[in-house]
Amino acid sequence: MSEVIVLRTSSNNVLNDYTKLMHLANYKNSLSLDKDLIIKLNLSWTKFFPACSSPPWQLEGVVRTLINDGFLPEKIYAVENKTVVTDTYKGAKNNKWDIVLRKYGLNFYSLPEVEWIKYEPKARLLKLKEIFLDGIEIPKMFIGKNIIHLPTVKTHGHSITTGAIKNSFGGLLKEVRHYCHKYIHEVLVDLLILQKEIHPNIFAVMDGTVCGDGAGPRTMVPKIKNIILASKDSVAIDAIAARLMGFDPLKIPYIKICNDLGLGVGDIERIKIIGEDISCINFHFKTKKSLVIWGDQLLRKGFLRFLEKPLLHSPLFFWAPLASNIYHDLLWYHIIGNIRIKEFKKTEWGKLFDMYN
Repeated sequence: MSEVIVLRTSSNNVLNDYTKLMHLANYKNSLSLDKDLIIKLNLSWTKFFPACSSPPWQLEGVVRTLINDGFLPEKIYAVENKTVVTDTYKGAKNNKWDIVLRKYGLNFYSLPEVEWIKYEPKARLLKLKEIFLDGIEIPKMFIGKNIIHLPTVKTHGHSITTGAIKNSFGGLLKEVRHYCHKYIHEVLVDLLILQKEIHPNIFAVMDGTVCGDGAGPRTMVPKIKNIILASKDSVAIDAIAARLMGFDPLKIPYIKICNDLGLGVGDIERIKIIGEDISCINFHFKTKKSLVIWGDQLLRKGFLRFLEKPLLHSPLFFWAPLASNIYHDLLWYHIIGNIRIKEFKKTEWGKLFDMYN
């Protein structure tokens, strides 16, 4: 049986609640003081949008707890990767991670700038070897270090939900990881297998203060739910987050496959929940697909799949990130996103976000 800690929180006590959360999860039993520790942030958009990326209070709550409990700043590595449509440094600034990291004396590592090496998995993988025929590359700095994932509670047009397991998608794969969208559920299972080989311990702290409903991971409807979660079992915490959002975890392929392979517990009946009673909680979220994800899936899985290789796996690919940026950054963000951000800024969490300066 796995354990997941679920707590209610508020904007005026969230940092203390993150400490309580991590202590209830006995995180120090998993993450020893003498080992280097990676904090894997979650950047889904260079721009700020509520619930889209790790909020600053999630990062500060975790880092403050680590430092107060004796972790040395020089042994903590805050990292994030880029995609073909995101910029790590601008994202760190727009989401105010840079302010938190400076406050606690931590450095930020942009993964495209670190050394990547080819890694030969010991276990059998489901799809990654078929996708990357020239070999799987991972950041050398990840090997042998413990890791904390900082995802948010939200839906995702490719994977239905996203959380601790998918957070490694942006850590262990280079920016061409969009090649994996066609087999996203199998790839997420492979990534958890890889993580268990290279990290001595894996821990996840998930923020559900502001959750994302609808066409995630970017064009969502932010909904305030005042929940935070933690677990050393990535499958279990994703299952509980899915359950909170209103999904049956074992009907989400990546959770079911991980559960069946013994990589973690995805069966709610075998997960012990400590803290909040979630038996009557249902956010009633529905996964939707943005125009970009809808188009991507038409090319990879739909009736346009005969165009997949020439349009998505050739020099002609430049059109895809260009189209994504036009749609997300120039159109959706200004027409719809800014309205939702203005509404968010009126809330307790919006006011807290503005206090980070």
